[in-house]
Amino acid sequence: MSNLLPDLKKFINRNMFLRLVSLDSVEGLLTQVNETNRTVLISNENGINEVGIDEIISFFVIAFAYATDFTFDRVHVINTFNNTALTSIPVMSDPIGVAITPNGLRAYIVNNGSSTVSVIDTVSNTTITTIQVGVSPRKIAISANGTRAYVTNFASNTVSVINTDTNTVMSTIPIGNNTFPDGIAITPNGTRLYVTTAGTNSVTVINASNRTIIGTIPVGDFPENIAITPNGLRAYVVNSGSSTVSVINTATNTVIGTIQVGTNPVSIAITPDGTRAYVGNRGPGTPPSATVSVINTATNTVIDTIQFVGQTNANDIAIAPGGFRAYFTRFGGGVGKINTINNTEIPPLIPTGNSLRGIAITPTMF
Repeated sequence: MSNLLPDLKKFINRNMFLRLVSLDSVEGLLTQVNETNRTVLISNENGINEVGIDEIISFFVIAFAYATDFTFDRVHVINTFNNTALTSIPVMSDPIGVAITPNGLRAYIVNNGSSTVSVIDTVSNTTITTIQVGVSPRKIAISANGTRAYVTNFASNTVSVINTDTNTVMSTIPIGNNTFPDGIAITPNGTRLYVTTAGTNSVTVINASNRTIIGTIPVGDFPENIAITPNGLRAYVVNSGSSTVSVINTATNTVIGTIQVGTNPVSIAITPDGTRAYVGNRGPGTPPSATVSVINTATNTVIDTIQFVGQTNANDIAIAPGGFRAYFTRFGGGVGKINTINNTEIPPLIPTGNSLRGIAITPTMF
């Protein structure tokens, strides 16, 4: 189909699924689009496949999840199309946080034990550089234009600002003594950073342009994570010490609601349409029994609770492109899946790793 040619050119170096006229399919890395002979080259474990443009009925970009393994110092890569573990990438010690650039070409991994950030090329799934940041870094967020990465340094009480073009720290923002910054999120327009500070039970608001603190918002006990709605109007803060979520109006930087969720919440993700927030609760008991609380962001109420019997922790949550699936990491290893249409777990677990922490998913639209 000739009209596919300009669209395919947009997705060089992306993992693709092609549906063919013959009803066969080809899956792999799109490495070349040849306009002269009207073919594309797809590279996979079987070699290089040359496919004629007119043989292709349709295609889509495959999203990959990157999950950090705190125990084995690796990042596990998961194909979300067939829900299988693809490979694992060695990084520095005790990886926790992870974020992916908007173009999907780089994954930034926060290594808590070595106070570094590993930069992964998502095409080759190899580490291309390592960046020294503050002491005991925890979480990371990347600006919507992909030019800056912001890393919270728990023990240094700072935020490191990384220039993603040069992969160097260009600035360090002091948050305050004994604030212990942890979670971080950026407004969609890139103007403000919201940082949870466990030491002061508050959220620090930073002007991203001049990197100065412009406000502090009291929230619940031990705020651990934060997410901002796609329209930028609300920030949702997970308070693990009080088992609540604080809702912040980002126009006034005030808390407008507090939502009771499951025991010891540690993670949160918001669907692409902004209508629901999924909160991972560590849960009570030894070992704990994990749950996920589903929040309706229009009413700021819990509309569903997903129980994972016998599973230890829902450490981090990421929503797949399209919003129909959520993926969560577990302390005991393995990545779980949630059907966000009916809010049920999709068995089985994807077997991989041990003591998994952060998770992020590559975008499929650019």
